[in-house]
Amino acid sequence: MPSIQSFPLGAFVVAATFLGDRPAFALGDGKVGLVDGAAAETFGVHTGGLLAAARDEAGMRLVTSGDDGRVMAIDASGSIAALAERPKKWIDQLAVGPNGTVAFAGGREAVVLLPDGKERVLPHERTVAGLAFAPKGLRLAVARYNGVSLWWPGTDAKPTEFEWKGSHIAVTWSPDGRFVVTSMQENALHGWRTSDGGGHMRMSGYPGKVRSLSWSTKGRFLATSGAEMAVLWPFHFKEGPMGKQPLQLGLSAQSVVTQVACHPTEEVVAIGYKDGSIIAARFADGDEARLRKVEGGPISALAWDAAGIRLAFGTEDGTAGIVDLAG
Repeated sequence: MPSIQSFPLGAFVVAATFLGDRPAFALGDGKVGLVDGAAAETFGVHTGGLLAAARDEAGMRLVTSGDDGRVMAIDASGSIAALAERPKKWIDQLAVGPNGTVAFAGGREAVVLLPDGKERVLPHERTVAGLAFAPKGLRLAVARYNGVSLWWPGTDAKPTEFEWKGSHIAVTWSPDGRFVVTSMQENALHGWRTSDGGGHMRMSGYPGKVRSLSWSTKGRFLATSGAEMAVLWPFHFKEGPMGKQPLQLGLSAQSVVTQVACHPTEEVVAIGYKDGSIIAARFADGDEARLRKVEGGPISALAWDAAGIRLAFGTEDGTAGIVDLAG
């Protein structure tokens, strides 16, 4: 049976991850909690609220941004470093890329911190609402009003513009780089095929906004929140999910899905709900395993470790925890 450790950290859990083998939790009060055995220690990283967090490509640092205008990094030992500062700016968008590259945004400018220490400022006409690096090469997708801009920030080239009317509030690349997908304000996803200049894909029917996106192993499916079940769109076809039915896993009669996290090696997804419960569901047959009972606030963060044995979770009411499938 799975075992659970819980830690009352006292603030909204913005993100959960593992730095090496050490569980880490970014908290809305500006702190980061690091777990060591049966105890959790918190470190003050921001002087105000922490707004976004992302683990670096090497998996050894957690990069964070906040309403104090700073971009920071903390490693598994608790060592903290300042990466950038924009006084009086709310830095609410963040992404990490290859070789230590970091992108952040607050307002209409996206800024890329390049590996050589230089900064590249990418201006936009409207507010930047999402950032994501491509899986290969230094290319950055920027979600904005009416579409997505694809930049090569290591060059002076102008961006490729993919247009679709409406407010795009998050963005992700498929692991093979063939698709860019956004979440929209109007309870839908929109996608473009990068291979043919932006062929459109529209994925709608959600009762709520899609705030959690997770690609399955090998990028075969994109798991999403925003409904009474996890909705997984198939991307292992040339045309993407168009004309295909999504998988629907973990249907709840009492709650809605708030977070999804695909297993790193198996076709399994962890699903967190508004009622605080968590299950794992298998793609092949929909078989479910209960990982956490109904308890406390909505699940606000989920992440597997590299081995797929431990699942870190966080809630809106400040509980962080680890589910160990090995018992």
